[in-house]
Amino acid sequence: MIVGAAMAAVKAAKDATSTVPIVMVTVTDPVGEGLIASLARPGGNVTGLTMTPTWEIYAKQLELLKEAIPRAKRIAFLWSPANRAAPPAVRIVEDGARSLGLDLQVVGARAPEELERAFRTMTEARAQALLVLADGSFFAQRARLTALALAHRLPTMFASTEYVQAGGLFSYGTNYPELYRRAAVYVDKILEGAKPADLAVEQARNFELVINLETAKALNLTIPPSLLARADRVIE
Repeated sequence: MIVGAAMAAVKAAKDATSTVPIVMVTVTDPVGEGLIASLARPGGNVTGLTMTPTWEIYAKQLELLKEAIPRAKRIAFLWSPANRAAPPAVRIVEDGARSLGLDLQVVGARAPEELERAFRTMTEARAQALLVLADGSFFAQRARLTALALAHRLPTMFASTEYVQAGGLFSYGTNYPELYRRAAVYVDKILEGAKPADLAVEQARNFELVINLETAKALNLTIPPSLLARADRVIE
């Protein structure tokens, strides 16, 4: 059996074998990427969990960022053009920005060496806050990303707690430990004889809002009490 986390790992595994069971954990759009036939009946050797129910989670992140910083009118969205699954997220954020009356600045960074240029571009365009795509390359650079955001005085919204632990301001997204615990259930079922083709893919169910008050203080921001009351975790 193969357990794969991100999209690239699962696609590589599927390209390598059509018979060995594959359990995915943090893939966003397995149907759209051709990994499975449907969530209810995957139909091949891949099953497991999706990271988010839909790309609409980015609209929710944008809404929370706007609620936290009501004065913000221009929001930057950092994404990776190298991520083949990312264009739907860009479209969702663009639609969300329009509905909230925000001016959106979409900035791409394909590799770590492009991050500093990306932040200079945001600053020159007078971005007032930053939303970041959930991307494996960004996750690996999370300490650098959060440091750059702080240096450029940009409040940030990320997709997972680890970014906030590294110094980001907010995160709203999937509870990753819960996903991996659920993945173990799939592994157990397959080892007991179940076929991946018959195991429905489970969508993420638990989402959490995390706030870093230390970062808020460094940015001279006051987080609205209503948002603090809804936070699942506050880092002080």
